[in-house]
Amino acid sequence: MIKCFAYFAFSINRLQMTKILNVTDLEKSYSSGSKRLKVLQDINFEVKAKTTFAIVGPSGSGKTTLLGLCAGLDRPDSGSIELCRSELSTLDEDERARLRNLHIGFVFQDFQLLPTLTALENVAVPLELQGNKNAIALSKEVLGKVGLGDRINHYPSQLSGGEQQRVALARAFSTKPDILFADEPTGNLDAETGENVEKLLFDLNKASGTTLVIVTHDIELANKTQHILRLKGGRIVENQENKN
Repeated sequence: MIKCFAYFAFSINRLQMTKILNVTDLEKSYSSGSKRLKVLQDINFEVKAKTTFAIVGPSGSGKTTLLGLCAGLDRPDSGSIELCRSELSTLDEDERARLRNLHIGFVFQDFQLLPTLTALENVAVPLELQGNKNAIALSKEVLGKVGLGDRINHYPSQLSGGEQQRVALARAFSTKPDILFADEPTGNLDAETGENVEKLLFDLNKASGTTLVIVTHDIELANKTQHILRLKGGRIVENQENKN
């Protein structure tokens, strides 16, 4: 009997562990003059660990707002977000920052590199914030993986857009995050460079076993993921496994 109960508890725990992100009844509004503009409403979905997940929709559909809420960068008006087994509403600013530092990676459309730091130093920043004593060595290693081993001492202004995004990918994956949020990761790149960055993004993700959540308006990019959530007017209009 005890063994059966232990197995049941273990099975339930495994089931719960498969959900790395769970969003329930999410609502978000912003002030616009004297009115409140509802950006997101009735948002419910979950993301399983170690999967690839796309959030798509036209401009103004609430994609980036949703990503910011899921990553704990902003707070919803109502609803709950459970990320890496932590309910974000119960965490203060410092606790949410600690959660991001330990478990989350980010890739942005505009790269978000620190202009006064070299490629190597940019990648090393999150590792150093974690107190990793091998930050420099690990940063060199991951920059080599993205093909920038000979550009480690270059500043962002000395790198092309594609190279800057590769630095951003190296930085995001350097800490081996449990989940990585990518906001229009190829939006500022030409078609050929964008395809190269997409391939690198998925290759790095597969190698690291990270959960990948991509916000994009690019349907071709979204179709490379395992699950698509489609937004329109701040509401979910599609939420299903990707058959492509």
